[in-house]
Amino acid sequence: MPTTSSFLKTSFSSYSPGRTLSAAVREHLRQLCLREFPCGTGSWNKSRFLPRTPRAWRELIPREEEVVSPGEESVEALLDLVRSPHSPWALLEGSSAEDRFLKELAIQNPLVLKDTFFYSYFRSLRVVDKQVNLVDKGLLKFLKLEELVLSANQIKEVDAINLPPTLKVLELYGNKITSMECLCAHPPPRLQHLGLGHNKLLGPLESLYVTADHWPNLVSLDLSFNDLTDLQGMIASLSTLQHLRLLVLQGNPLGLVPYYRGFTIDSLSRLCVLDDITVSPSEKYQFRGLSHHGDLLACEAQLVVTIGNVKGVPDTSILDPDPGPQGPFISYSYYVTYGFVEDEEGEGSKYGGVLAEVGSPRAAPGSSGPLGQDVRQEPSEGREESVESGPSTPSGQREDSLASGASAPPPWVTDSAEELEALAKLRPRADPRLGPSAGTVLFSTTRKPWTDVIPCNYEMQHSLRDLVPLKAFLLAGTTVTIVEEKILSWPLVPPPVDIVSPAKKGKGEKDKKGKKDKDKEKDGNDKKKELPKELRQDPPILRVLGSGLLALEPLLAGESLVSSVCNFGVIRTLEIDRLMFLRVQREKKKSAFAIYESDYQPQPLTVEVQIQLNQCRSAEEALRDFSL
Repeated sequence: MPTTSSFLKTSFSSYSPGRTLSAAVREHLRQLCLREFPCGTGSWNKSRFLPRTPRAWRELIPREEEVVSPGEESVEALLDLVRSPHSPWALLEGSSAEDRFLKELAIQNPLVLKDTFFYSYFRSLRVVDKQVNLVDKGLLKFLKLEELVLSANQIKEVDAINLPPTLKVLELYGNKITSMECLCAHPPPRLQHLGLGHNKLLGPLESLYVTADHWPNLVSLDLSFNDLTDLQGMIASLSTLQHLRLLVLQGNPLGLVPYYRGFTIDSLSRLCVLDDITVSPSEKYQFRGLSHHGDLLACEAQLVVTIGNVKGVPDTSILDPDPGPQGPFISYSYYVTYGFVEDEEGEGSKYGGVLAEVGSPRAAPGSSGPLGQDVRQEPSEGREESVESGPSTPSGQREDSLASGASAPPPWVTDSAEELEALAKLRPRADPRLGPSAGTVLFSTTRKPWTDVIPCNYEMQHSLRDLVPLKAFLLAGTTVTIVEEKILSWPLVPPPVDIVSPAKKGKGEKDKKGKKDKDKEKDGNDKKKELPKELRQDPPILRVLGSGLLALEPLLAGESLVSSVCNFGVIRTLEIDRLMFLRVQREKKKSAFAIYESDYQPQPLTVEVQIQLNQCRSAEEALRDFSL
């Protein structure tokens, strides 16, 4: 009679190890060590399995305890070796109940572990994260298999003819399956649960493979986190499954439309649980009749981005010297940027109504184009501040300098690639956080002057019809960045300079004396002088104060709102806060007291961000707000 060894060596010997399902099962049984101490047979228990011989009548008298031969271990002692968590023979953490049963059975009765036992014993087979890419015909030898879990492998297709007809549960989560067509060639007729979440199912044809013709007894179906987009076609096919009670479609692009849950509930009247949430009678009442108007509903998702207060920004202007009559006059403003997915469906997509002020013409915040074209970066250490970054015209002049009214540098001619490379090295590298990531468009709040709490008051609605890129964007998240913009302004007409003509010495001294008296009178009026009305501005200097990733995956998992206070850490310093405090005290004409380092608790740099996925609460709302 074949033993466990023959089961491991002959039953699956024709399959390449580590790739087929049979090879994975064989490797798993080998790692259980069912023929090695303390399991199997050996010197530790050989007397228990010696051939039976005639015994004297005295040996047939029952004894209270079984006598263990010298040098052998009792069954209880061997079981303790596999049950104790501190034993070197203990099962690995996370081992299944089947593994524990086989391990203990290999101690108590190792001779029963034969081929026929294995094929008839397994009712549940779990092969998870074993790099399996092929379900082979060796699986058909398991005559009573009812549950097969092959999650987190490398399976692209499943030859359904190799699936046992006794299967009731089939889970293939986290594989690389692109279509259900392979499963429908010969589907297990008794299947009640099918789990295909976190695969790569894509295209409207997938709805053809979820009908009662293929799955007549299906009770539970999980297609979550794929790339399914045809909601109406999918629901029409699912309505043929008379026994379907549990359905999971969240994480698909089709679940991002506002009426997804209501339309599904009204179309599948027998459904009890949708996306792990029980369908309530009130939901059925609120969405009644919506399924009859599916052709009138727009297939687009709507998200609203809200940006609130920014806190913890240092007032950098306090470190700047007072400007002279010739400038520069320095101004600071602050804004927040975020990336959002770029819709590729052209006229069918739009970035919905702007509900907040858009930015200045200089950078067009709130527009769908890239920001910061006419800007230069804050020079890094070791670089000259006068060197600007940005595109150059063919003649070598700076486009942004000319566009902003700054004085253009003299043209130069470059004859070699070495000279061009040397000039490029002089420019500071652009901070990648100031630009959009691949496939996204950068949006910005209105520029605001510095205050202790900077209110952005920004709200933008995004409407998108291309739902597959939107899903990928939500999985990746968006980058939120707080930017400081510094602008140097100069008088367009320089102030006049008095030139003293040569004259006699005595007269010159008298003129100097008169001039000193006039200067004294002017000193009192210098503070009241207004800035020159006509100024030219240098290109803005941008500095990233804080930047971080905002996770948006909860919007795919059923949440309708992501609300966060993005914390970028402390960037304010004791020196700046002390100067700010002294300035406030001077303005209020109160006595100032010192800020001691031991008591200093700076405020971190934070910004309030909310992103809401619009969802309908009734059939009337869906037909009113989201019709074509």
